[in-house]
Amino acid sequence: MLKRISKIVLIAVFMLGIGMNSVAKASSNDNSDSINEKFGLPIVVYGEKLSADQKQKVKELLNVTDSSQVKEVTVTAADLVKYINGDPNSNLYSSAKITRKEKGEGLAISIVTPDNITEVTDQMYANALLTAGVEDADVEVASPIKVSGHSALVGIYKAYDKGGGDLNKDRMEVANEELGLATDLAKKDGMDQEKVTQLLTEIKEEIAKQKPATKEDIEKIIDDKLKSLNIQLSPEDRELLVKLFDKMRNLDINFDNVKSQLGDIANDIKKKLQDATGDKGFWQGVADFFKKIFQAIADFFGSLF
Repeated sequence: MLKRISKIVLIAVFMLGIGMNSVAKASSNDNSDSINEKFGLPIVVYGEKLSADQKQKVKELLNVTDSSQVKEVTVTAADLVKYINGDPNSNLYSSAKITRKEKGEGLAISIVTPDNITEVTDQMYANALLTAGVEDADVEVASPIKVSGHSALVGIYKAYDKGGGDLNKDRMEVANEELGLATDLAKKDGMDQEKVTQLLTEIKEEIAKQKPATKEDIEKIIDDKLKSLNIQLSPEDRELLVKLFDKMRNLDINFDNVKSQLGDIANDIKKKLQDATGDKGFWQGVADFFKKIFQAIADFFGSLF
């Protein structure tokens, strides 16, 4: 009995320690809401087809409680034409909040409504945005209804533009092509979003390393990556990849500038893949550990009555 009580006391002390640590952190100097005066207010871009109620919902999702603390703009079908030569008849719902950061802090993407962004993952956004030239920013994406998520990319471009960023239209168009190809490939048999993102990211990392001078060099990098990742593509899809990355090569995109951010994407996607196919023995051990804790608690209280 005494031994059992000792266990419970130890657990209680442990949990109390976690709680006190959290309180201490919360009460420390937290500058997360501080505005970086170099870049100005965070920018929130709303899809133009949002109703008044939907827009209010998006504000709540993106934690916009005071409109004076953000810069609000609307992304329109005309912006689709301006930034990526898109369809002027498109309906835009997905929205985004962009907070620019200091150089070297990295690009962080958060999809606030993952169930409503059906085709684009956070890593896909990150890859495309790095291609477009968007670096070092916190980006949150949200939609009140189910959408593919493609239009949020244009919203992010507009926000970056309004915030004083200098984006190249050709790079934005190629980034849009990349996002389209990524979502198309993810629907193929034997492929998924994680595998596609891993492929695109590792190709970019290899381009940064090898600095290919010809289309043939691009083809070799792609073929090597397809082989090492054990990915089977049709000749047509392989050719689409080659054309995409050859366009990037001709745009002379310097992936050296974003090598660390590409590495972050690669690490995130590898972790997701490991989680999906993780060590069942390890996770069973974790489950057994907590089962024992709860059983000890139940035994203790049972002994009191």
